[in-house]
Amino acid sequence: MNNKIIVSGMRSTGKLHLGHYFGVIKNWVELQKEFNCYYFVADWHALTTKFNQTENLRQNVLDVTMDWLASGIDPDKSTIYVQSHVPQIAQLHILLSMITPQNWVERDPTLKDMAKILRMQKEEGKSETSSASYGLIGYPVLMTSDIMMFNANYVPVGIDQVAHIEISRDIIRRFNNIYNTDYFVEPEPKLTQVPLLKGLDGNKMGKSFNNDIKISDDEETTTKKIMTGITDRTRLRKTDLGHPDNCEVIFDYWKIFGNDTEIEEIESMCKKGEIGCADCKRKLAQKVNEYFAPIREKRKKYEENPKLVEEILIEGSKKAQLRAQEVLDKAKEAIKMF
Repeated sequence: MNNKIIVSGMRSTGKLHLGHYFGVIKNWVELQKEFNCYYFVADWHALTTKFNQTENLRQNVLDVTMDWLASGIDPDKSTIYVQSHVPQIAQLHILLSMITPQNWVERDPTLKDMAKILRMQKEEGKSETSSASYGLIGYPVLMTSDIMMFNANYVPVGIDQVAHIEISRDIIRRFNNIYNTDYFVEPEPKLTQVPLLKGLDGNKMGKSFNNDIKISDDEETTTKKIMTGITDRTRLRKTDLGHPDNCEVIFDYWKIFGNDTEIEEIESMCKKGEIGCADCKRKLAQKVNEYFAPIREKRKKYEENPKLVEEILIEGSKKAQLRAQEVLDKAKEAIKMF
């Protein structure tokens, strides 16, 4: 393992879905084999748009962590912590907010994305207002504090998220220039190949859209959900010749869960009208359930012993605090604070 540091986190929104698994977690598992990784449950970030929906916040933190642990994030290899349990992040956030121009955060794509979520929640009656709060406006600065707190070298992102890292680089560069220090690293995006996994209705997969499959779903629930998945809309009967390229969701799932032989077989049978969409979905459901069986079994053990999950988070947060204090001291020293 090298000494390069990676920092990444997820908002504490509850049980995670397959998009999270293939888009983020699977990559994290590989990264922890090579880098010094800090993975955090972002409960402060969750409050930026769900400040009035905190009844399940504690359980959401545990659910996210259970999904991580069950999927292979190892507390012996990675530092797993809760954002709010590392108060140094908030202190650094205040210091960074003093040097960050207002127009920088206003044009940041991260903030724009979060504002869209807030407007959608307002329309659905889940939020009292569609106006951005002070905390939401400061989201990019808090995100920078998360990264700078551990002097991260890399932040794993997909190609569409590279712009989100640029403001962090800008803020850290500005800090170094103002206070004449070269201690703080300008983090680089660690590009990851993220497979496109749409929701079952063909739209972006998301909990709020009710089109996702949870990592923790049981076999029956998974199968029922997959049976609702969109296929080739032009195919009306089982004997109709299929068009896998026009299969909006299900064939894309086959590309992820099937091996080359299985994919070729399904594609050929579909084109020849030898398999109907329902049978195709049932076969896919079996593949998905087989893939996640060991992960779900492992998760059940954590569900039965939530105290163990809490202990892992407490210990990880203590470890994170030690490193965070070192970095905070360097920041205050650069500013020449008392």
